Amino acid sequence: MDFSWKEEHENYKKEVIEFAQSRLGNTFTEADKNCTFSKDDWQKCADFGLLDLAIPKEYNRTNKEIDILGATLAMEGLGYGYTDNGLPFALSAQMWTVQLPIAQFGSIDQKKEYLPALSSGKCIASHALTEPNAGSDVFSMQLKAEKVDGGYLLNGEKCLITLAPVADVLLVFATTNPKLGKWGITAFLVKRNTKGLKISENKEKMGLRTVPIGDLFFKDCFIPEACRLGKEGGGWAITNHSLEHDRCSILASQLGAMERQLETAINFVKNRKQFDKKISEFQSVSNRIANMKLRLETSRLLLYKVAWLKNQGKSAMLEAALLKLQLSEDFVSSSMDTIRLHGGAGYLSQNEIERDLRDAIGGIIYAGTSDIQRNIIAKLLGL
Repeated sequence: MDFSWKEEHENYKKEVIEFAQSRLGNTFTEADKNCTFSKDDWQKCADFGLLDLAIPKEYNRTNKEIDILGATLAMEGLGYGYTDNGLPFALSAQMWTVQLPIAQFGSIDQKKEYLPALSSGKCIASHALTEPNAGSDVFSMQLKAEKVDGGYLLNGEKCLITLAPVADVLLVFATTNPKLGKWGITAFLVKRNTKGLKISENKEKMGLRTVPIGDLFFKDCFIPEACRLGKEGGGWAITNHSLEHDRCSILASQLGAMERQLETAINFVKNRKQFDKKISEFQSVSNRIANMKLRLETSRLLLYKVAWLKNQGKSAMLEAALLKLQLSEDFVSSSMDTIRLHGGAGYLSQNEIERDLRDAIGGIIYAGTSDIQRNIIAKLLGL
């Protein structure tokens, strides 16, 4: 068993950290307050090559093929070096739930049209799966795709769609045959200006406020057959294929944030004094630090295992569910401990410490709630 990384992976992670710390904005009080999305930082990430991580080299800008291990370590570095959790989340959402499906299931024309544009930052894409009555039970979706001459008519709505308010293209999942359940789900690439599509304004939310989120409304929205991604009824396979990769990338940035939290907390408690001694000398304080370190390393092992399994071309259904449950819950717990260790200063928004907690709460909801992960784990264990 070898726990070491290739030198090229470690070097790329260092490059990502240096890029994030030196070239990206790292003060987000106003952006968080105003729910502001930074297209400038998005473009810088594209120019650096981060959006190439999920695109075959023949379609990306850097002409480099980076495996899932390297991509995971790179996103961990971004989460460590960039103090807002929103941008890494948004980048991962586009890369693994839109770019990867197009790369794996798209036609040659679809790949040529979308992948270079997404890689360059000129085009932003959104993954549209969730509906008001189809969240955890996502395959009971009611957005209908009726087959007509030359294509499909979409009628229905989607909600809580990441990047929707700024997206140029949407990967939309709809049912072509409700009787077939998940096997009746079909995927479509829908451009923003398509007649019959309405996109809501950005919605204010508790955390991840620098990432736009909105709703989609379809009324007799005609989608040409050439815009269908994959086969009719192949939507479940597309979603299932991308989900495990998506969790590696999104959760990797959270792992990087947890490491940054730990370093920040240690530095604070070693310098803060009360009752004539450093607060790090109080056992209740040092125990919190120890718990944060334990969460970090436990989550790290699960993350790297899932990335390794996917790099080997193996299924990671159980391991990905364990990872999602463990790391997302750990990020919440460590964010709480960071605030407690900083006391009143940690509670103030201007110090940008409490924001991690608000961002972390989203992690126990999106991409499958913690309760759903427990259900998946139990089912895979034969219960």
